[in-house]
Amino acid sequence: MSIRLRFAPSPTGRIHVGNVRTALMNWLFALREGGEVLLRIDDTDLARSTKEFEQGIESDLTWLGLRWQHRANQSHRFDVYEKAAARLKAEGLLYPCYETEDELDRRRKIAQATGKPPVYDRAALKLTAEDRARLEKEGRKPHWRFKLSGGRKDWVDLVRGPQSIDTTSLSDPVLIREDGAFLYTLPSVVDDIDFKITHIVRGEDHVTNSGVQIEIFEALGGDVPAFGHFPLLVGADGGALSKRIGSLGVGELAAEGYEPMAVLSHLAKIGTSDPVEARASIEQLADEFAFEKIGRAPARFDPDELKRVNASILHGLDYANAKSRLAKLEADKGEAFWNAIRANISLLPEARQWAHIVDGPIEPFVPDAAFAAAAAGVLPAGQYDASSWGVFTSAVKEKTGAKGKALFMPLRQALTGLDHGPEMAALFPLIGEVRARKRLLGETA
Repeated sequence: MSIRLRFAPSPTGRIHVGNVRTALMNWLFALREGGEVLLRIDDTDLARSTKEFEQGIESDLTWLGLRWQHRANQSHRFDVYEKAAARLKAEGLLYPCYETEDELDRRRKIAQATGKPPVYDRAALKLTAEDRARLEKEGRKPHWRFKLSGGRKDWVDLVRGPQSIDTTSLSDPVLIREDGAFLYTLPSVVDDIDFKITHIVRGEDHVTNSGVQIEIFEALGGDVPAFGHFPLLVGADGGALSKRIGSLGVGELAAEGYEPMAVLSHLAKIGTSDPVEARASIEQLADEFAFEKIGRAPARFDPDELKRVNASILHGLDYANAKSRLAKLEADKGEAFWNAIRANISLLPEARQWAHIVDGPIEPFVPDAAFAAAAAGVLPAGQYDASSWGVFTSAVKEKTGAKGKALFMPLRQALTGLDHGPEMAALFPLIGEVRARKRLLGETA
């Protein structure tokens, strides 16, 4: 059997971390099984969908390294959905309802007040042809509901194991609104049948929907795909994701300097039995992927952990791969510079700070002017190399008697304006004699 999955974003905004995790689960399984992925743009909401967002979604997926083999727009397939709806109507499985939202809301409240489940009572099925004609003459337009069987729908979920939905506990779902617009469910099932989707992998908030969709698959004569529903994301403390983090877009992550593989590694491993560590490629993530590794507890998205994973990737990034990106940041000071600073950054744009510290001008921090002046007096002349820092600090130690932190900290503060950072033996040759002398003497340089 040819494995085929789908990722189906709506182009009403850019994709965020929750969308990316859903996409990633589909891609990893497809890659592991030698299957394919369909990128389906769910743009049936013509009022809110835009080409700009559609292109943004494609750009975000491409930046992440997620490549699709097939592509479709639901807005190009309305005639196909109309045919499916006509079939269901002819079989009595899609029926017109004329209640307003206010009327439905009152019925739900009455049902709850009397201890009954707030399930649609199928009153529309009792309408005669004359009743429907009268309502339409009054200006009412029907919405269309799918008639559920009232039986149980069972499947073995790839993540959750055996699942069972009693459709008597559900309202007959609305598939077509009164304005004629298709809601998500019918186009999705029709597409899954037409594009031969074999597996549907998504968040566990869709578990109940699966019972409904299975019945529509069966009503349209399609093969029912396998389902996998994974737990949703929560914040680092186990609570709901903050609005800021929950809507964190791929474009924002890229702009902040995150590496695609850091984002993918973090999202692939949280909520699983694997350690949350950087991986070298999406192929490695796919090789390690297994539904059995996904826990039942919500996955914790921790921005600090994501930054740690990102830092580990940068720490292992060689200059050849960093060079062009550093140049775009105007922070390419050569291989020696990159090797000096990479262990001290978590995001690539932080390289600009260290480039500025090397080139200046910076305000030196000189708490002991006499000590700094003495150090300036023994500053080596000429070009510096890897041995120059050791020669310099030995000379300062001999002249001032300072040693340990009392020796190294004030020199670092004067030369960089900071009390932390890369090894000074690597930074010192980059700063050079002229700037070093001025900074030790308390001058901006």
